[in-house]
Amino acid sequence: MKSLRFISAEAFVSNAEFARKSLGAVAHDLFPLLFKASYLLEQGEVIHDLVENWPLFDFNMGKLLGATLDYQEDLSHRTCSVCLESCLTGLRDYVLNQSPPYMKKLRVVDLTGIKDVEVQFCKCKKTMGRWARTQLLSKLCSELLVYLQQAQCNPGTFEISINVLIDLFVTERNYDLVVKALLKKCSCPLKICCVAFRSDNLIHNVHLEMEHLEMLFNNIHFPVLMSLTLPARTFNVRRFTATDEQMLAHIGEKMGEMTQLTELNMSFSILTGRIQKLLSPLKTPLKILDVSNCSLNHTDMAFLANSFHANHLEALDLSGHNLPELYPSTFFKLLSHCSSVLRSLTLEDCNIQDTHVNMLILGLSPCQKLQEFKFIGNPLSSQALKHLFTFLCELPMLKNVEFPVPRDCYPIGITYPIDDTSLCRYDHQKYERVAEELNLILLQANREDVKASTPLFGIMEAVAQPPYPCASFFCRGKCDN
Repeated sequence: MKSLRFISAEAFVSNAEFARKSLGAVAHDLFPLLFKASYLLEQGEVIHDLVENWPLFDFNMGKLLGATLDYQEDLSHRTCSVCLESCLTGLRDYVLNQSPPYMKKLRVVDLTGIKDVEVQFCKCKKTMGRWARTQLLSKLCSELLVYLQQAQCNPGTFEISINVLIDLFVTERNYDLVVKALLKKCSCPLKICCVAFRSDNLIHNVHLEMEHLEMLFNNIHFPVLMSLTLPARTFNVRRFTATDEQMLAHIGEKMGEMTQLTELNMSFSILTGRIQKLLSPLKTPLKILDVSNCSLNHTDMAFLANSFHANHLEALDLSGHNLPELYPSTFFKLLSHCSSVLRSLTLEDCNIQDTHVNMLILGLSPCQKLQEFKFIGNPLSSQALKHLFTFLCELPMLKNVEFPVPRDCYPIGITYPIDDTSLCRYDHQKYERVAEELNLILLQANREDVKASTPLFGIMEAVAQPPYPCASFFCRGKCDN
């Protein structure tokens, strides 16, 4: 529902030429309204001029695009390339325009409220994801600094200081550009402030190595960093030299200086016996930890279970570790310590079998705030899944469950973990019958609010519509024989 104010704002910005000429006569408190209307209509030129002439102290994308009294729809999931490029170039031109410096009140730009989703609804059909936003902002900052050093600018321009909060995504392709912008931030009016840092292999055969990370952390401070995602296979201790050990310790020390860091993702690195070296320097307890497929040993798990992080973990991913066989008591100790705050637990490919279900139920019973439980890839029978689902109905805040295809739906002799070629070679009809029975358990417990699914390849498709609200899913398409 749109208010009359919002409808009027849409009418105003729909004529881009008129709107741009009239901005000087617009009341300052109407700029946020006009910005959201322009974003909805993808009026790139108007967006650019609104940002270039922004009259307020802050520019928060999440708040500007979120639900408002004038228009309830949240637009923060629209990463429209036209709109976002216009925002960033408008920010650059805010610094360069000829307005007197005393009129430029903007101090903080927050881009962290932008939400990246798979399906976009913008008319241009072109998106600007986290990597592209990192690339463009870094490029604009570097170019701005070069221009200011070469041109005859108003001396007051150098007094402008705007903190730009952003979630950075760094790969080898944009590493040099991002580092250059971060190293020069003290001299640039637009100062990149990294809130979440993700370094990754954007495409195959493009790697960001441990050496890059050490150099980055050694030269640049991240005082507001809250989230750190390291690329797969960043660390492999099986091939470590003495120099590598020193580098790992140094990275841990630098992470310890990130006093706001509460989220750490290190999946698919081989970190056997090194978790303490990486995490012990941290001064702030982690709330989100992903160490899936990191080849942790008993020493690593013992450190996690006894660390001060354990009591604060809201999301934990231990996928790819043989929990019942290698360190059952230590794992359940960790689960016990985080049970009062745990919201999301992922235990995929952990060799959880029928004989472990009762123990798992005991471990999960105190987790009354659990909202999400994922355990794809475990060799559990249909009967064990029914037993587990009966218990899961008792967790009051549970909303999402990702469960495996039952072991008895696969041919006899299947080995776990199941390779990709065998993953879909199961009895689909039997699976559908079991899925309906599991959903019936939820229905009879009045838990229609729980979504149960089996996303084998991260793609879910509904089975034939059941006569009850809670649908189950399984992977089709390339799975069909």
